[in-house]
Amino acid sequence: MKTIVVGSDHAGFEIKERIKNLLERWGYRIEDVGAYEMIPSDDYPEYAEKVALKVVAKRGGRGILACGTGIGASIAANKIPGIRAALVGSVKDARLSREHNDANLLVLGGWENNKEEISKIVQAWLDGKFQGGRHRRRVNQIIRIEKKYQTQHPRRKR
Repeated sequence: MKTIVVGSDHAGFEIKERIKNLLERWGYRIEDVGAYEMIPSDDYPEYAEKVALKVVAKRGGRGILACGTGIGASIAANKIPGIRAALVGSVKDARLSREHNDANLLVLGGWENNKEEISKIVQAWLDGKFQGGRHRRRVNQIIRIEKKYQTQHPRRKR
């Protein structure tokens, strides 16, 4: 049984809870790193980091993350080396994020997504298989860029 790491801030809390119910129904184990209640003052970077670190710690790990629009959470999660977080708004995007980009973290907007489409989006993402081939070359290029700048931090001139 595969474990899926989930997390959200207050704005993504409702959608995260909906996704947890879907995953349980589909036979997945869930590791919920929070938020555990709706607290408007919580911050999405905290949960993005928690989910992302858990995903990279598990070989082949996957996670699902939500915040208001999904934009901030995807930006924050993608700061963690090894994460390929995809902000997804459609079934097609979900499928292609796996097939072409080998995305290991699905990001959804709690305010933006059609709640009726969520189950289809999550299912498409979970069922998606990386196609390799020319896409492997591109993912490897992304990994090389990530490694190049992991230790080099250009200084901004003030």
